[in-house]
Amino acid sequence: MPFPYKDDITGAELVAEYAPFIKNKTILTTGVSPNSLGANYVETIAAGQPKLLILAGRDLTKVKQTAESISKAHPNVQTRVLQLDLSSFAAVRRAAAEVNSWDDVPAIDVLMNNAGIMAVPYKICEDGYESQLTCNHLGHFLLTNLIFDKVLASTDKRVVNVSSGGHWFSAIRYADINYDGGETYEKWNAYGQSKTANILFSIGLANKYGDRGVLAYSLNPGAIATTNLAGHLDFAPGGDLDSLARITRLTASPLGWMEKELLSLERGVATHIFASFDPVLKDHNGKYLLEKARVADYYVDPVHPHAISNVEADKLWELSVKAVGL
Repeated sequence: MPFPYKDDITGAELVAEYAPFIKNKTILTTGVSPNSLGANYVETIAAGQPKLLILAGRDLTKVKQTAESISKAHPNVQTRVLQLDLSSFAAVRRAAAEVNSWDDVPAIDVLMNNAGIMAVPYKICEDGYESQLTCNHLGHFLLTNLIFDKVLASTDKRVVNVSSGGHWFSAIRYADINYDGGETYEKWNAYGQSKTANILFSIGLANKYGDRGVLAYSLNPGAIATTNLAGHLDFAPGGDLDSLARITRLTASPLGWMEKELLSLERGVATHIFASFDPVLKDHNGKYLLEKARVADYYVDPVHPHAISNVEADKLWELSVKAVGL
């Protein structure tokens, strides 16, 4: 199956293509509650016979449901659950310590930083940072760094950060990262800031550790028809979709949010799988990937310059190190 792939490529089709690269691998995925992209990702790649799927999430009851689904469909694939609350740096440190204590898991081949929240009401988390930036970026930044030796121990060494076309809505707001105690808060703008951070984090990883074999990517899975991510949104007139349309116009986003094609979970997860296993991507380290499993063309595709700057990647890395106390 040649790259680039057909527009309607599904995750299952890519797993069939990448089976030799998935077999016997260890993959840690965050955000795997049922009916999520993360759950669909791990359930789909299980068909490729990985050695171990580490399933991380805040609600262990939901995480175990996904583990049971995998075990039922693929009894030979091992799973392990991990309690991970990305809103708390102390909880992230506990989760990382648990992973590092597993002597029978010497390496992590793919770290899929998939978990996220979107357009939620204003909240400052216990460590002092706005919740979307904390859960979507800072928590993942801390986890990745704390278990990084296990990534380095792998021959694959892949880290994937799930971003969004919503990165267009905001650069990193260094002068007002917490929205002045909520006074300047706009939920879609804050979501955009966190999604820009996902892209810049991948660039930072590639720049700092590419010479050690680390491959890092960010991705936009596309607009997915049904996931948990948008379950809390108000779809009534004057609600969250109207505010989304407004910020789309205010930021001159070229993404056409209100007319955008909705993808099924099976098609939406294709870019996750592409980022995790495609061998051609070794020539595109640090890049932002787009829905339907393709590498973004920064001259043509809707990628904002504030999200792909090496200078911005360095600034965010410094901010993140200080924020999480590394």
